[in-house]
Amino acid sequence: MTNTSKKIRAAILGASGYTGAELIRLLVRHPNVDIVLMTADRKAGQPIDTVYPHLTGLGLPDLIAIKDVEWPGLELDVVFCALPHATSQEIIKGILHATGHDFIDEMIIERPSDYANAIQGSVKVIDLSADFRLRDTDVYTKWYLEYHQAPELQKEAVYGLTEHYREEIKAARLVACPGCYPTAALLALIPPLTGKIIKKDGIIIDAKSGASGAGRSLKEPNLFAEVSEGMHPYGIAGHRHSPEIEQELSRAAGQDLMVTFTPHLVPMNRGELETIYVTLQDGQTAADLRENLMTAYQDEAFVNVVAEDVVPATRHVRGSNQCLIGVFEDRVPGRAIIVVVIDNLIKGSSGQAIQNMNIMFGLTENLALEQAPLFP
Repeated sequence: MTNTSKKIRAAILGASGYTGAELIRLLVRHPNVDIVLMTADRKAGQPIDTVYPHLTGLGLPDLIAIKDVEWPGLELDVVFCALPHATSQEIIKGILHATGHDFIDEMIIERPSDYANAIQGSVKVIDLSADFRLRDTDVYTKWYLEYHQAPELQKEAVYGLTEHYREEIKAARLVACPGCYPTAALLALIPPLTGKIIKKDGIIIDAKSGASGAGRSLKEPNLFAEVSEGMHPYGIAGHRHSPEIEQELSRAAGQDLMVTFTPHLVPMNRGELETIYVTLQDGQTAADLRENLMTAYQDEAFVNVVAEDVVPATRHVRGSNQCLIGVFEDRVPGRAIIVVVIDNLIKGSSGQAIQNMNIMFGLTENLALEQAPLFP
């Protein structure tokens, strides 16, 4: 497909969440995409501008419950699943196990597995949840306390870290977009591990994210009085992104490794900053680490190593699909410090999903993602 081909017909499942709203905001500017379906069970029946007034006047379809979708005639090309963890697997299983029939007349879809009879098998699926990120389904069960509902599909799911799995993404029909914390950590750590610049032992990831990373549902820890005027760690030694980070770093290192990963919630809406502490291989320097990262991303549109005297900050990437990386020599001999920032809702979620969609459909990779960061 070229940039002048017919429009891609897209569905967004879970359009009323933060990542769903960002998908809408970005995709309405995409020259090759028409949003033809948006679901949101709790907001079903409402126009999107009553849920998100900033999306007023865009000519979008009303929100609808998944069970009430009239699938015949939709002829979908891509489905973005922006649903909560442990809810996507059965739905995606139904989508990708299609029988080849366009639909069954007068069918009432009450169970996600019924989608197999409702959606064409050629549709591509991009999942923004954690449901297909972990290649080992036993590891998924251990960390998410749910049995995997589609282990046969897990075998073909492609991990959607765009800059490192581009070729696999091109041919995929199911892409599992990384979590926001893993996106930042992996972009910073995969090149030096692969290039044997840093040691696999002793990696410490000190991560901080805005409140939007926890989603839009009402949760006591996310109330204004709980979040504002303070900062706190959570998921200490047990955050669900840990096995995802270790899975990909182990693959890069060629052997199993473990990291120390501690996330923190900071009183801001969006943005993510990770300060990563690494031990250099014998004979390697912080300058070598910086050169390694610059070489790895020299041809990438969205990942950049900042100048030596610049310290990356979340405000430098806000509202963009950019990732900025800074490298600093530690005062402790043989160690270095990496600082990496992304917008958790864009490069850490919806923007990366669209970047992957562009690749899957043979489009220019930065379509709908060209916007520069907002500052201040």
